[in-house]
Amino acid sequence: MVEDILNQVLMMFGTVMIVVGAVADLIASVGLLRFPNFFVRLHAATVGTIWGAFVPLVGVALFAAGYTDLGQYRWFVAGGSAVTASLILLLGPVGSHALARAAYKSRAAVPQPIIHDALGEKLKEDEEK
Repeated sequence: MVEDILNQVLMMFGTVMIVVGAVADLIASVGLLRFPNFFVRLHAATVGTIWGAFVPLVGVALFAAGYTDLGQYRWFVAGGSAVTASLILLLGPVGSHALARAAYKSRAAVPQPIIHDALGEKLKEDEEK
């Protein structure tokens, strides 16, 4: 009885997280279309990666853990989803940072408006050394 209630709660939280991820993906896609330049669009893409991929994968892990019809395979699905979500959480921001830095250094995208250019100052200091 208690296990059934726990499984229902896990499935409910998993479903909510999957829906939150779908909404985040929708918001991120609108941002990709509406934002004015590369760097701001990259922010929208990162929002889509973290909220639109990490959160739903955690939701899938919770849902699978509570879905007893999968039998013992529910733990494989939950574990695979949890590992994938962890990798996305670690590697998504790193990839976005690397893309932004490479675009800035190659001048493929011009950051505008710019208020303070800390990366430009750092690169100038490195060139002078």
